[in-house]
Amino acid sequence: MAERKLNLDIPKAIVEFESVLKQFQLREKIYKIVFRGRGLEFDGYRDYSSDEDASGIDWKASVRSNRLLVKKYIEERDLKIIFAIDVSENMVFGSTEKVKCEFAAEVCAALSHLIMTSNDKIGFIFFNNEVLEFVPPKSGLNQFSLFTNSLSSPFMYGGASNIKNVLDFILESMDQSISAVIMVSDFSHFNDSMLKSLTLLGNRTEVISLVIKDPLDKTLPLINKEFVLEDPFTSHQVLINPSIAKNAYEKNALKKEKEMGEIFRKSNIDFLELNTDKPFNIILAEFLIERIKRGRFII
Repeated sequence: MAERKLNLDIPKAIVEFESVLKQFQLREKIYKIVFRGRGLEFDGYRDYSSDEDASGIDWKASVRSNRLLVKKYIEERDLKIIFAIDVSENMVFGSTEKVKCEFAAEVCAALSHLIMTSNDKIGFIFFNNEVLEFVPPKSGLNQFSLFTNSLSSPFMYGGASNIKNVLDFILESMDQSISAVIMVSDFSHFNDSMLKSLTLLGNRTEVISLVIKDPLDKTLPLINKEFVLEDPFTSHQVLINPSIAKNAYEKNALKKEKEMGEIFRKSNIDFLELNTDKPFNIILAEFLIERIKRGRFII
């Protein structure tokens, strides 16, 4: 039997992401600005300099003092960021070069490398319908290696998905020292039953959801042949004629996408959709820049 192996190139993903950050002049700013929210403590004001980013101006304080001011910060503590990664069967699916779990693994590796090379800490949770592995936040090369080894293991993936279970686990086990939670999933089984848990988590810490999608999650190909779809959990099979099913399939996918976005907005949680047929580097960098502009500082 051939050895199971994921199609991953983690070193390349790290290099390409950090190259894009340099182009956006974000590599050094990421921790001075993007992570400012909980990693740094307010320490008064100073005068604004014309060579600085104007988004850092505190306009209320500036009006009161009749001069342009920006906030000063001092380091408060190391950041602790937890990745919660969906490794269920629906992530082992794809129509592009990389299936969703492979694409997600490279995103997580690149982002975690950025965090750890700034001497902050990552922890991680792998889940399907239950928590499979939980490693509390730590710093250092051993922690990064442990994370990437788990991401790279084909035996980590499979099973049904239940996001509410992992949300409840995080709420029960997370202490106040956690700076942020980054959730990574296709959120294909997302619904209103998770709104309460998601809102509670969002009120306790910064939460970002990275939504990983394959083109076939949204549309069916234009082909003239029938094909069979099989539910990986029940083995139930359905014969599909794409020319007939395409419109209904796409309408349902769009409806689910709108419902997902509404749940995130109600819970005040930022989310970013990443598609497996497009490089994530620029899209993710632009997302970080947009968060800076809106004052959402933790990555």
